[in-house]
Order: sequence, then C-alpha cells, then structure tokens
Amino acid sequence: MAKRIKRYLAYIDALLLRDDVDFEEERNKHLIQMKFFMHERLIHLIVTVLFALATVISCLVFIISEQIGILLLSVAFFVLLIPYIKHYYLLENSVQYMYEQYDKMMEKAGYHAFQNEDK
Repeated sequence: MAKRIKRYLAYIDALLLRDDVDFEEERNKHLIQMKFFMHERLIHLIVTVLFALATVISCLVFIISEQIGILLLSVAFFVLLIPYIKHYYLLENSVQYMYEQYDKMMEKAGYHAFQNEDK
C-alpha cells in the first residue's frame, strides 16, 4: 500500500505541472482515490488503536500478575504496534496531502478552492 500511495501522489503531482489536462475529469478520479485511501486510513486507525489498547492492557495484566508469558505477549503487541503506527502515519499524511492536491486541481479546473489561511 505504501508504494501505491507514493506512486499515486507522484502521478498527481506530475499532472498538476501540466496544462493540457482535463482537470475536471481528473478531479473526479482523484476524489474516488481519496475515498479509497481514506477508507484504508480508517481501517488502520481502528487496528492501531486496538493494538495500542491490547498492549496497554497486557502491560497492566503483567504488572498485576507478574507472569513471564504476559510480558512476552506485551512485547509481541508492542513490536506489532510500531509498524502499524508507521503505516498509519504515512496514510494520514498522504490523505492530508491529497486534500492539497485536490485544491490545486480545483484551481486548475477554474473553481475557487478553499484557500488555506495558514500559508
């Protein structure tokens, strides 16, 4: 998924540099891709939160019970949690970047997109 999202972002960035593109059509396609990635982001958020909860609960159970097996479970959850956080971070930042790309497409298509006042 990481390769796909990076490849797609690069594709849209290349499109935005051109002037011979039907940005109305590309904008509609971009909305569909954004929905796919937003759904993926939601699923990964749910999984990441569940793994974080499982990690915290297993650590608390280890503190109470002091059983080595529970400690090993806690470590396993923590090891799995790290790549989930990393992947969710990529998805979140990529979707946020897609919003910016969408605004640029709106401008190229002749619409007055919402201008971010933070810039």
